[in-house]
Amino acid sequence: MIRVLIADDHMLVRDGIRRMLESTTDIRVVGEVETGDGVLPAVAAEQPDVVLLDVAMPGRGFLETLRVLREQHPTVHTVVLSGHAEEEYAERALKAGATGYVTKERSPDDLQDAIRRASRGLRYISETLAQHLAAHLTGDAVLPDHEHLSDREFQVLQSLGRGLSVKEIGAALELSPKTVSTYRERILEKLRLKTTADLIRYAVQHGIAE
Repeated sequence: MIRVLIADDHMLVRDGIRRMLESTTDIRVVGEVETGDGVLPAVAAEQPDVVLLDVAMPGRGFLETLRVLREQHPTVHTVVLSGHAEEEYAERALKAGATGYVTKERSPDDLQDAIRRASRGLRYISETLAQHLAAHLTGDAVLPDHEHLSDREFQVLQSLGRGLSVKEIGAALELSPKTVSTYRERILEKLRLKTTADLIRYAVQHGIAE
C-alpha cells in the first residue's frame, strides 16, 4: 500500500484528491496539511511514501520544503502538484528534489500514475515538459529573465508576488530582513526593473505568484 501525504492549502482540493486516491486499491492517504510549515512535522509523524506538494501554500516555500525533505527524509518521494504552467516551476522543482511534477489540469489517472512511479523512485514528467527540458539542455529554448535567478532569488520574487513584506519573507525563509532586501536588489538588477511594484507585476504577469 502506497502511503500519501497531501499538502495543499485548499480544503476542497485536498478533499477531492483524497476521494480520488481512496477509490484505488493500492493508495492510502495518511495525512493532510495546509501550510508549508506543516509538511515536515507531518512527514515525521506519518512516514508517507509520497508527498503531494502544492507550490503555493502559506509558510515555508515549496523549494525550501523540497530541499529539507531531501536532506532529512531521503526515502520519501515528492510529487509537486501545481496550478502553474510547467515551464514556470518544474525544472526548479526537479532540481530541488521532486520526483515528479503534475499540473492540476492533468487527469486523475495521470496523478495516480505519478504517485505509483514516485513510490518506486521513478521520475514522472509529461511529454510536454520533457520536450521543454530537452530544448533547455540543448540551448534551443529562449528563457525568460527570471530563469536566470538563483533558487533563493526566485523564492523571494515568488513571495513578493504574493504580497508578502520583507519582514514576512525573512520569517518564512529564515533570513534577516537585510538579507531579503539584498536579494530584492539583485532581482531588480537581473530583471532590469526599478521598484518592488515592478517585481510584483512581473511575478503576476509570468505566473510566478497567484
